[in-house]
Amino acid sequence: MSVRRHPHPGWWSHHFENPRRERAFLSAIGFTTAFATCRGITHAIRANKGPFRNVSAGGTHIHHSTFGIFGLLGVGYFWTYLYGVGNPVDQRWASRVTSTLYGIAGALTLDEFALWLNLEDVYWAKQGRESIDAVILFGSLLTLSVLGKGFVAELLRGGAPQPGRLQRLRTRSIAAAAHR
Repeated sequence: MSVRRHPHPGWWSHHFENPRRERAFLSAIGFTTAFATCRGITHAIRANKGPFRNVSAGGTHIHHSTFGIFGLLGVGYFWTYLYGVGNPVDQRWASRVTSTLYGIAGALTLDEFALWLNLEDVYWAKQGRESIDAVILFGSLLTLSVLGKGFVAELLRGGAPQPGRLQRLRTRSIAAAAHR
C-alpha cells in the first residue's frame, strides 16, 4: 500500500519533515509538559488538594524519579535497537511516541535531581533548587536542539552559532510579536 502525500503539506509536515527535528521538538514538549504537570501535582499533594496522593509500596514512598528512570531505560532499550529512530513512514509513530516518552521520563528524573545529588529527600528544602537548575539546563538543551542539529553542535564545540540563523529567528519572533 502506498502512502499518498498531500500536494500542500500542512504546518506540521512543513516544519517536521526531518524526523530528527520532530523528535527534538516532541522531546522538548514532553519534557516541559511533564515537568509543569509534575510540579503542579506535587504542590497539590503537599497542600492536600485534589485526588492526588503519594505513591507507596509496603510503606515505602516511591519517588517519581523512579518512574522517570524506568522510562529512560525503556526508551534507551528501544533506541539501542533503532526502533523509533528511523525515517521510514511505518516507524514515524514509534519515533514520535519514544521521543515524547524520553522527554517525560527526563522531566520525572531531573525533577528530583537534588534527591540523588544529596542522597536525601530535599524536594521542599533549599537544596531542592538544584533540581530546578538541572531542569532549566536540560530543558534549554532540548529546546536549542529544536533549532537545528548544527546549532547545539556549534555551541558545544565552542564556536559561535551561525549569525544568519540567529538573525532570522530574531526577525521571525519580532514579526510574530507584532501580529499579536
